[in-house]
Amino acid sequence: MKILKKICFVVLMAIFLSSCSTTPSTYTGDCFTDKDAADCRVKAEQGVAQAQFSLGEIYYNGRGVIQDHKEAGKWFRLAAEQGYASAQENLGWMYYNGRGVIQDDKEAVKWYRKSAEQGYSSAQSNLGLMYEYGEGVLQDYVMAHMYFNIASVNGDKYAIKNRGIVEKKMTPSQIEESQKLTREWMRTH
Repeated sequence: MKILKKICFVVLMAIFLSSCSTTPSTYTGDCFTDKDAADCRVKAEQGVAQAQFSLGEIYYNGRGVIQDHKEAGKWFRLAAEQGYASAQENLGWMYYNGRGVIQDDKEAVKWYRKSAEQGYSSAQSNLGLMYEYGEGVLQDYVMAHMYFNIASVNGDKYAIKNRGIVEKKMTPSQIEESQKLTREWMRTH
């Protein structure tokens, strides 16, 4: 009887240990299609910029995790430092609003500019606003108008409206200068 108990114990332990193995379960969520936090974390920790950005979004919005803007900023920064334009724009927005990071308009401008140079229209529009109001940069309607022009060409609907607003504050020669700068910018980017 003791032998039978020992055999049963060994068999049960073998079954238990095999169920605790490191093989994946049948559910394997995907970071990019369904924003699975666990899969994003694995890929993000491996240095995949898109996964770092997705994990930042997951933490920012509290999707499947406790909302944590500081953690979101950490992941956005890692992706942004790899040149991921969406992460750069989001990090700029976080600095502008002081979400998860210390509010800093100059840092916001830095990250908006990096994203804008990659053609990200909302970052271009945000740069226009920064120049219009002199936040993080010296107030400069010519530069504001230029960035609104660029963002408009790239499809940002708010930039068209904002360009019209700032244009009312400008002289004809300032508008001409802005248009010249816009053409130069478009040629080099």
